[in-house]
Amino acid sequence: MVFMGKVRAAAGGDRRPRSDGVANRERLLASAAIAIRRQGTGVPMSTIAAAAGVGVGTLYRHYPSREALLTALTNRSFKMVLVAVQRAANSDQTGIECIRLFLDSMIQHGAELVLPMHGGPIPVDQANLIIRAQCHDTLDEILSRGRRDGTIRPDLTALDIVMFGAMIAQPLPTAPHWKRTAQRQAAIFLDGLAATTAAPLPNRRGDLGSQQDRSTEAT
Repeated sequence: MVFMGKVRAAAGGDRRPRSDGVANRERLLASAAIAIRRQGTGVPMSTIAAAAGVGVGTLYRHYPSREALLTALTNRSFKMVLVAVQRAANSDQTGIECIRLFLDSMIQHGAELVLPMHGGPIPVDQANLIIRAQCHDTLDEILSRGRRDGTIRPDLTALDIVMFGAMIAQPLPTAPHWKRTAQRQAAIFLDGLAATTAAPLPNRRGDLGSQQDRSTEAT
């Protein structure tokens, strides 16, 4: 999920970013993700730079403001989620198994994610809005597959998966062995997704209305 480009001349004499610059940016974003999860979005920029092993001037050279850093971090996180959900969708498994693969990826890589449900900024730039929409669309495709193959209940929504994925991606401070705990919770959740004759889920489909719209804007 780290995209590193080779250094080579581009058309018109421009050059792609130097490999050390790309590596610095990735270290800064990885360090920022950890620092923000621990201390919130107000963590000192100098703390992030020190954790990445670079000077604060290097941080500001790549990200001239806190807003720029948070936007880049959100973009990185959404890309990670998109890779995970697309990998699950392309697995040729049943719908429920695709959701299992996606949730497992959220558990394994959750510490790297800073998203709105984790206290990150709500995306407003077009690039992040597009990636977020792609994540939701791909989840909808998986749910449609699950309804067709009979493995997923019909009243489940992509937002249900997004919200649960966000919850298990963030370790609880008092829960030891978080990955094992999260895997157990995911197994319980997945049992609840199965197509059954259980009562319909509350507050979904037509009766959620504008509340669902507002919740979706925050994911």
